[in-house]
Amino acid sequence: MPPSSTARARATVFAPRLAALLDDHLGQDVFRLEPDTVGVAGHEVADRILAARRATETERPTFKPLHGRSITRTEASAVTRTVGNDVRDALARPLPQDVDLAGPWPLTGHLFLRDLILGQDPYRLRMLMSRNLELTPKLTWSVIAVGAALPGWPRPDARLTGLANRAARARGYQERRYVMGLYRRAAAPVCFTVSTLVTNALWLGSPFDDGTSNRNIILEALRLLPPSWNILRNASPEYPAVDGRIGERDDVLLLPLLSHRDPALWDDPDAFRPERWDRLDPDTTPGYLPFGHTSERCWGRHMVMPLAELLLDLIRGSGLVVDPAQRVGRVPLLGLLGVEEVRLTRPR
Repeated sequence: MPPSSTARARATVFAPRLAALLDDHLGQDVFRLEPDTVGVAGHEVADRILAARRATETERPTFKPLHGRSITRTEASAVTRTVGNDVRDALARPLPQDVDLAGPWPLTGHLFLRDLILGQDPYRLRMLMSRNLELTPKLTWSVIAVGAALPGWPRPDARLTGLANRAARARGYQERRYVMGLYRRAAAPVCFTVSTLVTNALWLGSPFDDGTSNRNIILEALRLLPPSWNILRNASPEYPAVDGRIGERDDVLLLPLLSHRDPALWDDPDAFRPERWDRLDPDTTPGYLPFGHTSERCWGRHMVMPLAELLLDLIRGSGLVVDPAQRVGRVPLLGLLGVEEVRLTRPR
């Protein structure tokens, strides 16, 4: 199915550095980005790099050290299971009635998901989901410092999410700061990623053909605008052995942004064609890394897909459309790749 004329009329404008990556290095496998950084977009080299060793604690995107305290893999796994259970519980409950998803995205989708999953949690925890905290880490830690110091720390309660109940068991100011930081680290990426992904899908391909599955739409949006568009690996002795163009002191930046559009791997690589996923397996397709490598998959992948499908289902059933007056979608240089704002409106 070719993309609709409405979708084709939209222009996606990448930030200059992202545009330069696409213009200068698309189709290349290994290339120099900085004196101490090598870019990798070739899928075979990327596979070997990612299989060479596991990510260190500072390379993990979510569970980096917090307040100088390491987050063990055991704790990270337990927190992941807790958030996964919270998401499943939210999906099992009846949806709120008369949901209005019109307005600016991804903000509207983010707020809906926050309230759907975390709506019963104390305000001092839910406030950590504000997208305004993305402006600067200092603002985030200031909010956490105040929230940990306020009296009336929540008590465990069956009405709270599992993640909030983990926080409620904290004792003492320092431990409260830590669990508040962990609450944000674990819950915010789910809402941020899903709302950004659905925004990207709407911008790239809507209106969608009635016969096109939400699954295929999401997989194709992940290909063209992968929210996790790069994977950093710090210099390591394993990497020069993988490829001689990588030096002993070179950091390695793997770039799904490029491998997802490599003309050697994809038919019509720049086109939004969700039907391609009728015959492709996202877990084995070469160069497709929206959730990382098979050696270490993203912890949130099993939460992202059902939540994104739910949002798309609600939007497609509501009759909302991308504002016909919006012709340009800007993609800024941020850690989470996505169209900055897309306006959803009701047809006139």
